[in-house]
Amino acid sequence: MKPRTKRRMKRRKGLKPSLWVGLKPFGFGEQRPNNYKEVFRAVAENRDNARYAWRILKDGCCDGCALGTTGLHDWTIEGVHLCNIRLRLLRLNTMPALDVSLLDDVSELEKLSSKELRALGRLPYPMIRRPGDKGFSRISWDEALDLAAAAIKGTTPDRLGFYLTSRGMPNESYYAAQKAVRAMGTNSIDNAARVCHSPSTSALKQQLGIAATSCSYTDWIGSDLIVFIGSNVANNQPVAMKYLYLARKAGTKVVCINPYLEPGMDRYWIPSSPESAVFGTKITDRFFQINVGGDIAFLTGVLKAMIEAGDVDRSFIELHTTGFDDVVSHTGAITWEDLERGAGCDRSAMKDLAGLLGTSKTAVFVWSMGVTQHVFGEDNVRSIVNLALTKGFLGREQCGVMPIRGHSGVQGGAEMGAYSTAFPGGLPVDDVHAAQMSENWGFEVPVGPGLTVAEMLDAAHEGDLELLFSAGGNFIEVLPDPVRVIRSLANVPLRMHMDICLSSQMFVGAKEAVVLLPAATRYEIPGGVTETSTERRVIFSPEIPGPRIGEARGEWEVFGDLAARVRPEIADRVRFSSTHAVREEIARVIPNYEGIQHLRVKGDHFQYGGAHLCPQWKFPTADGKAHFQKVALPDQRIPEGHFVVATRRGKQFNSMVHERKDALTGAVREAILMNESDARELRLADGDAIILRSPSGSLRGSVLLAPVQPGSLQVHWPEGQVLIESGPRSPEAGIPDYNAVVTVEPAPLETGDVA
Repeated sequence: MKPRTKRRMKRRKGLKPSLWVGLKPFGFGEQRPNNYKEVFRAVAENRDNARYAWRILKDGCCDGCALGTTGLHDWTIEGVHLCNIRLRLLRLNTMPALDVSLLDDVSELEKLSSKELRALGRLPYPMIRRPGDKGFSRISWDEALDLAAAAIKGTTPDRLGFYLTSRGMPNESYYAAQKAVRAMGTNSIDNAARVCHSPSTSALKQQLGIAATSCSYTDWIGSDLIVFIGSNVANNQPVAMKYLYLARKAGTKVVCINPYLEPGMDRYWIPSSPESAVFGTKITDRFFQINVGGDIAFLTGVLKAMIEAGDVDRSFIELHTTGFDDVVSHTGAITWEDLERGAGCDRSAMKDLAGLLGTSKTAVFVWSMGVTQHVFGEDNVRSIVNLALTKGFLGREQCGVMPIRGHSGVQGGAEMGAYSTAFPGGLPVDDVHAAQMSENWGFEVPVGPGLTVAEMLDAAHEGDLELLFSAGGNFIEVLPDPVRVIRSLANVPLRMHMDICLSSQMFVGAKEAVVLLPAATRYEIPGGVTETSTERRVIFSPEIPGPRIGEARGEWEVFGDLAARVRPEIADRVRFSSTHAVREEIARVIPNYEGIQHLRVKGDHFQYGGAHLCPQWKFPTADGKAHFQKVALPDQRIPEGHFVVATRRGKQFNSMVHERKDALTGAVREAILMNESDARELRLADGDAIILRSPSGSLRGSVLLAPVQPGSLQVHWPEGQVLIESGPRSPEAGIPDYNAVVTVEPAPLETGDVA
């Protein structure tokens, strides 16, 4: 493979006191994470398997967020690339097997938190629990897969559901699983990419002809402007803070659009950069606080201001885009009063950002689930793309649109075709492409979209799902309305849960049986595997020599064995001899992944599409142009006396909570972040116990006065899932809306409370 290279980037060496937070050494006394403490914690946690842990860090491809590494290095910065998320996840790969006798009676295990369940150790063997059993008993892999195969053959394909999570899941497992599921007659396979960025995929494909970030992380450094929208990389991709530190040193301006003034995005102490570690770094130049769901109104206002000021590139627009005149008419007809009402801020703020964009020659737009997880998630993304098209902020250096990923397996999950609405390579599930896949694979591929993950749970709730196979994940913690989710899970005759450790959904009973299957980590798979990072870099992760857990297997192999049992006549077409064989087929079926078959050792990688998609403004759309799209303002009338709740992350990775208190914000898990003016109006003080009520449930917590937008509240996820209704979803991608409208009331005293 080609050696690692870094493009030339404008950087400023030496100290830059104007960016310092203060003169307190190492931010002493400030609310901030202690990243050095995380290193010592990781050493202590993994001391029983220290050599293996070090080999994983030194040689493996990170199974945390989707920035992408090879060992302790990446392709953006010089020096060590290591974050506290990776250190916290390390124990999942090094811990020993759990004592299976603990599963004889699960009544005590049901009382444990997810964190406590994970700490018990790895699943070593297949286990089964039938109705009436107090717990699980051991069975063989053959028994487990024969049971699943019999259930599949005994029902119809429309009554099956398969789901894969993202943490640590490699491309090979996604690809082999989706092929096996389609061989079994259904397109009902989905993965975590649906719940994260499916609206981004939908909107980007329509407007730009692409379905991934258009640029690279190096484009942050030296860009005139980076705009973060509904994204908090300080919590979710902390290594990216070093990229931002270097960007700030190079003169890049940073703005954040969010309902909450995120402390970690305001200032940060980068542990591996001496200047930042000692004095801290001011990260964001300007925060624009808006309503929850106010993105469209705010971004439309910015676009309107740019048009009115003439701060758009007419030459680029005329040569390389369509639909601009319609957008001009559309935005011109929207009043500033309506925009202010929807955004929750004054038009001057919108004009300020318009001015920043107007004077910028380069800009990068970064967004995450604060943008996508709405019923109008696709339109949120369209509003961002419209802004990026005003001055051709893509297809060239220091420019781009970046739906940043939070998990190492998400980008590849959709591209491998583990998606109910897309075949490998993102091809639509229709007659033409089903025929194409049938020819590729040598068996008939079903036509028509399958069930999305939310629709699988709907079907289960109505008694219309016979088998649910979940590889990783925990529906109780990641999907809205956990009470309804539990009822749905209990209504499925046979459930298969393949994972590396225990989760609470495994203890929900089933009509016929719950089967647990032990999964191997990416570091245990012979022949190694690959992941795809946010910047479309396909990276090899080698097998790491070390201990192995019982009978744990890779998903890529298990799904092939299951399909071979269901359809023995095509067993040779659904099984793979090795992960290398999987990669060879991926290269043949997915043109963008040509080159994956050559990845064999640590450091091997390639970036499909190159550093920039749409280079020289060549868009892979039917007409070769980018498309502006009109975006309607959503109707968000909030009843008098109600608040909008958004869910947020604390000290955690996805739904895996690491600490009760978030070092970045000081918020404990039960904290309900509230604006001081709202608290004053409700006659509440900091620390007061309150109850939030929504149509789907209630949540008890305590007030934490914080710089959140008036009229909005923030609660931690997954605890706040009880407030989220299961029904509202975006129209194209089917992503649940992770926000709720609630009332607030004082909580009655509980036993032990002091009046």
